[in-house]
Amino acid sequence: MPELRKDPVLGRWIIIAKERGKRPTDFIVEKSESKGGFCPLCPGNEKTTPPEVLSYGDSAHMPNTPGWTLRVVPNKYPALIIEGDLDKEGEGIYDKMNGIGAHEVIIESPNHDKAFADLPPLKILLVLKAFRDRITDLGRDPRFKYVMVFKNFGKAAGASLEHSHSQLVALPILPRMVLSELEGGRSYYKYKERCIYCDIIRQEIKLKTRIVCQNDLFIVIAPYAPRSPFEMWILPKRHSSSYINQDDASFHALASIFSECMRRLNICIPNVPYNFVLHCAPLRSEPLEHYHWHFEIMPKLTQIAGFEWGSGFYINPTPPEDAAKFLREAKL
Repeated sequence: MPELRKDPVLGRWIIIAKERGKRPTDFIVEKSESKGGFCPLCPGNEKTTPPEVLSYGDSAHMPNTPGWTLRVVPNKYPALIIEGDLDKEGEGIYDKMNGIGAHEVIIESPNHDKAFADLPPLKILLVLKAFRDRITDLGRDPRFKYVMVFKNFGKAAGASLEHSHSQLVALPILPRMVLSELEGGRSYYKYKERCIYCDIIRQEIKLKTRIVCQNDLFIVIAPYAPRSPFEMWILPKRHSSSYINQDDASFHALASIFSECMRRLNICIPNVPYNFVLHCAPLRSEPLEHYHWHFEIMPKLTQIAGFEWGSGFYINPTPPEDAAKFLREAKL
């Protein structure tokens, strides 16, 4: 029988369609064929992108030249632009402002053919530190309230370039999803004086059925009410609302477990398209007792259609307990 499950943070309902129960081999993912040709993100083509805002490489590396190991550039076709003022105004009952923000591309490797899941932990560590460094820098701009970090992999997940990259967008307003998470965490804390994410971690460690993997500092779980088959959350075991304030040991542990869970996913469903998003506290906020930063990884294995758009429900054919078991038992 199908189950209706409620997300404990957002109050969002999910339908687990058990009768459609799907194993990893039931999902057919066609590998995208390389288009070949010119790639603006490859070494040697630095002049075809806007000037870099950050790069990691050896000490002799010159800006905007080959020799980098990771590079961050403004998006050539940005969703928001950094120049100008917000100029908020109303039109009757409607509100608007100028599209001020920042939109950047994190080029994760100079190797065109290396997917994120193929990167060794030390390369993933650089990506995670680049997220931190760019959030920190953009956070100094008083116009911005939030920096959203995300990755699209595969055509079905919205990727338009083959070369592995992630993106960030600095926003002058808090996204609705972030506000909903903050409100859900605050409501739970008001009654129980505990962080809901910390309670989720404690319960998942006790039950063990939805744990994918863990190390001393981080845990990866299949959430209780997942929107997508094989959805995973990476959470720090120690409470923290700030991604950028992690110490070096935390970043190394995060890189290690990020690498492991992505390899497990790729073994279960090779070439699976996915999105991941960093969920963290708003810029310049004090430490929040009711909020817990984390990454959410969403494979794109089902379609969002009329029922989902009309109801706000998601239909998931793979119970998270089964997904976690498949991922946990994947032979690395």
